[in-house]
Amino acid sequence: MEPTSVRLRQARVVRGWSQPRLVRELRQAATRRGHQLPSDASVKRRIASWENGHSAPDGFYGPLLCEAYDLTAAELGLNHEGERDTGLLDAGYPESPEDAIDVVGQLWRADLNQYEPLLQAEPSEPAWNEASLRWLVAPEPAVPRQRQSGMRVGLGDVGAIKTTADMFAELDDRFGGDHAQHAAIQYLSTEVTPLLRGQYTEQVGRALFSTVAEATLLAGWMSYDACRHGLAQRYFLQALRLAQDANDRRLAGSILSAMSHQATFLGRYTQAATLARAALMGISPVATPTLRAQFHAMEARALARTGDIRACEAALSAATKALENRNNDDEPEWISYFDEAELAAEAAHCFRDVNSARQAVAHAENAMSGSHVRSDFFATMVLADAHLRAGDAEEACRVALDALDLGEQLKSARCVSYLAEFRQNLAAASSSADVQTFTEQVREHRLWIASGDHVVV
Repeated sequence: MEPTSVRLRQARVVRGWSQPRLVRELRQAATRRGHQLPSDASVKRRIASWENGHSAPDGFYGPLLCEAYDLTAAELGLNHEGERDTGLLDAGYPESPEDAIDVVGQLWRADLNQYEPLLQAEPSEPAWNEASLRWLVAPEPAVPRQRQSGMRVGLGDVGAIKTTADMFAELDDRFGGDHAQHAAIQYLSTEVTPLLRGQYTEQVGRALFSTVAEATLLAGWMSYDACRHGLAQRYFLQALRLAQDANDRRLAGSILSAMSHQATFLGRYTQAATLARAALMGISPVATPTLRAQFHAMEARALARTGDIRACEAALSAATKALENRNNDDEPEWISYFDEAELAAEAAHCFRDVNSARQAVAHAENAMSGSHVRSDFFATMVLADAHLRAGDAEEACRVALDALDLGEQLKSARCVSYLAEFRQNLAAASSSADVQTFTEQVREHRLWIASGDHVVV
């Protein structure tokens, strides 16, 4: 069987194409997919490297080559280059900052290109345990290496990344993870990758790594909200490593907290509790009251699902006491969203899950922020479910209708899953006239239609 390098060269030669012609064909294929390629010289160097056997096309360029040549991956030998997917599909914790830069860049490109093995990948349970342990016992943060090539990067570039990521975070909050995820990843891939590979001082490198870690955490949240869980976990892992090398312990703890949130959603409650505890332990010397409150709340969410009511209530009590002591001037800007309303929402989830319907209702009614659309949708659905569990189907339907109106613009698979669970519970609990009227009222709602096709696990 001919090596991939030979097949790639032959595919070009038999068409009579020069390397510049192939560059043009690849650029056209990328444009059709809504992507951009780097300079012609950069792409020509890649082509030469592939055809000389020094490297293999990755998950971004491989499909472009298939489209340009009108050949399958198998015909080009790309499916025999198994090593090219290792960093994407193995969900390992990066060994070095350079590894994190390489892998996160591959993730961004593959995500942009809708690389199916990655989008359909399952999360790895061992990866959660490995990441928390590796981070807890990590040595001193590695200094980002001083590069001798690439563009010069300054704090102004870092500020631009922060401002842009904040814009995408606002869109995510208002419209759901599937709304602007593609645009966010395209920005990271095309604009941020060259900065990570550029020249910067240690001071700028730390700031750059921290800011990119925060943006990659957002990419993880967006993917999680779209229920692309394997992809989300891989983003969280790279974000954690970048935060480690930025020496940003607070952000790293928040990333572990996000992992805990996802693990609870997926039913991995032991891992979720461990991740929340690792976050609290790992940043204890620099933890702020709001961060401690969030980590205790994540632990409570996991414990509620295991049915350990006493431990769950203890964790919620610790979260409440911590939040009472916060000083907003000392808190990281990115944790400012976690306030009394957010904690009430977490408590409502907990009491719903331990079947304390009245307490769930009380907390859910205090969980409406009025400024975070998706969070308010979740809180409203928890309130509806709590009323249903309390035996008040009429009120449950009224509240669920409010949630549907609130979430009309949301593109979020997680929102659909909440609605699907409520829909299943409603069908099992009641077939009253109120329920039938509600069903007629909502049957044209986009999220309600989507929830009918969702499988509750």
